[in-house]
Amino acid sequence: MRKLVFTLAIILVSFGVFAQNKSELKSPAFKNYKPWLNKSLPTLVYNVSSEIKLKSPASKNYKPWRDNSEKKHMPITYGSNRSKLMGPAYKNYKPWRKTQ
Repeated sequence: MRKLVFTLAIILVSFGVFAQNKSELKSPAFKNYKPWLNKSLPTLVYNVSSEIKLKSPASKNYKPWRDNSEKKHMPITYGSNRSKLMGPAYKNYKPWRKTQ
């Protein structure tokens, strides 16, 4: 029993140790690093929408592995027209008045 607990503790600690990313930069190079010069590609984030709305017995007996319905993948976008505004126009923006 002790060996089992000890091995599980070692495994959990090792996950924490290996989860951290090591930076190759040290001291002055890390201090003077400019992230905007790093040419990383933006990743797209998708939202999977499922339209299943079940209640009571139907939800209890629902088997997700037998679900053959088509799922919609929609990209998540951020930013709005409000983010382009400055000063009083930003402060007085009213989302219910959609002028185009």
